[in-house]
Amino acid sequence: MTDHASLLRFHEQLVTTPSPSHEEGPIVDLVVKWLSERGATVERVGDNVIARAGSGPRLILCSHLDTVPATEAWTRDPWSADREDDRIYGLGSNDAKASVAAMTFAFLDVLENGGPCEVALLLVPEEETGGKGAEISWPHLRGLGFAGASAVVGEPTNLDIATSQKGLLILELTATGDGCHSANAAALGARNAIRALARDVIALDDVALGGEHAALGPTTLEPTVTRAGDRRNMVPDRATTWLDVRTVPGVTHADIISAVRARVEGDVRVHSERLIPCECPQDAAVITAAKLAHPDGDTYGSRTMSDMVWFSDVPAIKCGPGRTERSHTADEFVLESEIVDGYAFYAGLIRRFAEVSR
Repeated sequence: MTDHASLLRFHEQLVTTPSPSHEEGPIVDLVVKWLSERGATVERVGDNVIARAGSGPRLILCSHLDTVPATEAWTRDPWSADREDDRIYGLGSNDAKASVAAMTFAFLDVLENGGPCEVALLLVPEEETGGKGAEISWPHLRGLGFAGASAVVGEPTNLDIATSQKGLLILELTATGDGCHSANAAALGARNAIRALARDVIALDDVALGGEHAALGPTTLEPTVTRAGDRRNMVPDRATTWLDVRTVPGVTHADIISAVRARVEGDVRVHSERLIPCECPQDAAVITAAKLAHPDGDTYGSRTMSDMVWFSDVPAIKCGPGRTERSHTADEFVLESEIVDGYAFYAGLIRRFAEVSR
């Protein structure tokens, strides 16, 4: 059993160390030093932190050290770790430094007391900007003997257990037209790129994307950022929109790209197709262990992206303290009790995973 005051102090250290994506060096230094001082053998792969302890069935505890940037909407110092009743305020306090602190202390239990599992603590950068950290470090960890391991990805889920996750396909749709002075457009018969793009966007309402998943629902497509023209009195010759496609198991990204291209007249460029949907077998030991460690937790399918995507080749779940609706908000906070409960959950999951893996 860990000292809760020490757990909360470590969380405070994490929150008071700014770590926006691509600027994680100081927080990595902090975590490496903290773990090393407690006897852990720590490997640093870029800005990924890897530490291992225990023996037995292999289990990975993975969360991310980076945060989104602070916005002007904050009414507090984003890195102050201010306390108010049970709340701890700070950028990343909820997403995902609560998971980082809780996982680290569950790992520390195994390091100090031995454990029924071989646990790899994997703390990664750049999750908020596409997951490059875990994408690089997971193959490295596989090479250390964890190819057949199970994984737990720490994100604020209120300790509910995500057993599947939608993929993300990002496309750019571009329509072209005839640039000219807007007063002359009708006389010239000029094609307006905005109208062409609008027709394509409307046509996509009827595209057959395929795929329906019991926990995740259907594949969805949403236009998000649209750009066209830069002058009020000119017909633009080019208009673009980003298409955010959330995908489900059973349909390939290649099939969706083909369906979109067949439905529109404009050009479709693939920006990213590497974030595929994933799901954990329902009889996996890691799901059973998580349910035993937190019987009140619900299982669900997650519509939002996380580093769970990189563990699609092994049994993996997403689960952690805090609530997703607080993520990326001004005056983000987490409850002290949620961090403590998160630690108890991860520690219990390690024990239960060993039991059900025998």
